Amino acid sequence: MKSDYQITDMHLDVLKEIGNIGAAHAATSLSQLLDRKIDMLVPKVSLVSFDEMFDLAGGAERIVAGIFLRIQGDLSGSMFFVLPIDSANKFIRRLIVDETFDFSAVPIPEMGISAMQELGNILSGSYLAALSDFTGLKVHPTVPSLSVDMVGAIVSFGLIEVSHYSDEVIVIDTRIEEEDEDGNSSVDGHFFLLPDPESYITIFRSLGVL
Repeated sequence: MKSDYQITDMHLDVLKEIGNIGAAHAATSLSQLLDRKIDMLVPKVSLVSFDEMFDLAGGAERIVAGIFLRIQGDLSGSMFFVLPIDSANKFIRRLIVDETFDFSAVPIPEMGISAMQELGNILSGSYLAALSDFTGLKVHPTVPSLSVDMVGAIVSFGLIEVSHYSDEVIVIDTRIEEEDEDGNSSVDGHFFLLPDPESYITIFRSLGVL
């Protein structure tokens, strides 16, 4: 990283533990929303370069449904959650019970937009609540905004600011698993976490791992 502060494997392990707790809370909320069993897990938390981040999302030109929000409170930063279009369509169709819904439609139906934003609320709220519980810090997300575009276009404006002090991003892999009539199916997405510079130190100091 360009800053003097270095993130270690120990820090990433702590973030993974927090992520899994947040995922468990999110799974409970999604199970109630969809009226079916949902499991969520965080297979991996990693620190990657900007290029690696794009590769993880399928390439900078891959079309995705992306949710963006700012983190506010005792911590500040940006958070993105991206899902491939096929995965986003599948999930939202189940959520709004409309097999014709398609994020590629112009304009995108408002019900689908609202459902995707609600998914963003549930996921980000669960993760940030777990982070707050661990650290004792007060953090909350802004209202999420939704974009359907190339990965590079969605996250580029978030990277402009962070690139002044870092050339790496924290990636929280997220897997949503559900039971349906055909058995189990899963959707893989990625959280890209971009804390503001001072927030790195605040997070790990509060966790006692600075």
